[in-house]
Amino acid sequence: MKGHCHCGDVRWESDGAVAWSCYCHCADCRRNCAAPVTAFFGVPHDSVRWSGAEPRIYRSSKPVERLFCGTCGTPMAFRHAEDRDNLHLYIATLENPEDIAPQTHVFHAEHIKWLQIDDRLPKYASIPG
Repeated sequence: MKGHCHCGDVRWESDGAVAWSCYCHCADCRRNCAAPVTAFFGVPHDSVRWSGAEPRIYRSSKPVERLFCGTCGTPMAFRHAEDRDNLHLYIATLENPEDIAPQTHVFHAEHIKWLQIDDRLPKYASIPG
């Protein structure tokens, strides 16, 4: 798998197995992406190789780091201190975003009411598990 930001300065590759994929409806992700919902997938931290410019890091809360392109601002990834296994990459950064479809909705209790995604995927109030 390969991905990159809007301007192409920050690029990533991974040969790691996808652990999960989801739509996230939380307010923090919505504000970070300026979108009503975003979509992530998880791969092992050590399976991701960055090239080009290093992603910049914004610590949005004590356990959370958000990685983004310092040139164009594209959100690239999300790290949470409690998930020691996976780096959360944005599906939209994939060269072929059709390759990974979300499997669940997380933080659905926070979803914007006018956005109705008509699918039969499981909807969780927070993160399952």
